Amino acid sequence: MPQARFEPQVRATPDLIQHASHLSIEASSKPPQSQVQAYLDDLGYEEDEAIEPFRSELPTGYCYDVRMRYHCELDTPKDRRDYHPEDPRRIFAIYKMLCEAGLVDDSVLTKSALVSRPLLQIQVDYATEAEIELVHDKRHWDLMTGTKGFAKEELIDMGMSLDSVYFCGSTFENARLSAGAAIEVARAVASGLVKNAIAIVRPPGHHAEANRPMGFCIFDNVSIATKVCQADYPERCRKVLIVDWDVHHGNGIQQAFESDPNVLYISLHVHEGGNFYPSGNYGDHKHVGLGDGGMGDADYLYAFQQVVMPIAQEFDPDLVMIAAGFDAAEGDQLGGCFVTPACYAHMTHMLKSLADGKIIVCLEGGYNLRSIARSALAVTRTLNGEPPPRLEARPPSPGCVETLTLVKSEMGKHWRSLFEYTKGANVWELQPREDWSETHYG
Repeated sequence: MPQARFEPQVRATPDLIQHASHLSIEASSKPPQSQVQAYLDDLGYEEDEAIEPFRSELPTGYCYDVRMRYHCELDTPKDRRDYHPEDPRRIFAIYKMLCEAGLVDDSVLTKSALVSRPLLQIQVDYATEAEIELVHDKRHWDLMTGTKGFAKEELIDMGMSLDSVYFCGSTFENARLSAGAAIEVARAVASGLVKNAIAIVRPPGHHAEANRPMGFCIFDNVSIATKVCQADYPERCRKVLIVDWDVHHGNGIQQAFESDPNVLYISLHVHEGGNFYPSGNYGDHKHVGLGDGGMGDADYLYAFQQVVMPIAQEFDPDLVMIAAGFDAAEGDQLGGCFVTPACYAHMTHMLKSLADGKIIVCLEGGYNLRSIARSALAVTRTLNGEPPPRLEARPPSPGCVETLTLVKSEMGKHWRSLFEYTKGANVWELQPREDWSETHYG
């Protein structure tokens, strides 16, 4: 049976005839290239218009330096169960997992074939005194510098006198290296060398305040890297979003940017009425916070969908920093939560929709070696272009819904995207702020 043929009917219009005449070799004696150029001229095309390259073609970066494992406690543990949670093996467990997955080319650890686009290694350098003092005061720098000459007993006593930190002879240099790695990774993303990157660093940083180390942290890596990018790339990094999903509130980061309207800090953490480290009301729902312990995937995704992403999209950042603690992961002995690697991948995937995908993931906490390795691998695969794994749809817990209702009510006073959840607010506080772009981000 013969098949019917479809022959499109095109009605010639004066415009069509005019443009077709430019491209018709038979109808014109002009060279073909000049005919094309004349057609483009009619369309108003500017040949010298800058066309941004596809960021997806850029590699994902990473940094890892074995020297950051030299920071260790001097008070020898009595048995295997007595190791300090901030264990030097944490960063090696992550690096080894990335190598075994074929994301990193290591002559010893990479057993399988490399992926088609392996990670690009970013060289690490020590943070300078000037860079560190963008966040910390001179007294803090001098205190840390002094540890280089302390005897073992002095270092142990100094750690015991402070809030949840330990020191050894190489702590100062290792902390400078950790901050320096965060800086170099952030620079690589901001400058366009890589599309995004992960910094596998320790000691962590988000608890370190301007004048004191605390909570396993010496220097505030994420804050230092953010301030360096603000200084080095003022046009590219006018607005920076910092998302902290460590199970503990990042008091150091919040303190560093409380007076800077160009940096938005969002923290998802356990609060427990101010009884969970670092304690107090600094991380309550009027500032930031997720609620009680025991939260899982459904709770974190609900928080992202209801609060984090609406505010982040309204803020519209130029750069995204993730203070990536993995101590909310299932199996972590300190966090008591149940976040899976797949959930971390989904949160990363949502944040990739911001800032043209310019994301820096900087390791913070996470103390179960298997959990942090699997979680960091899921995040890195997502950075590198893999879609996040499927997750079973589950409702958030009642405690999560209750806490986020409070958060939305409070944040609705400041963010239009959450305005509908605000009750009884001062109407003058809720007027549209047309001058924000000039006042806050100029």
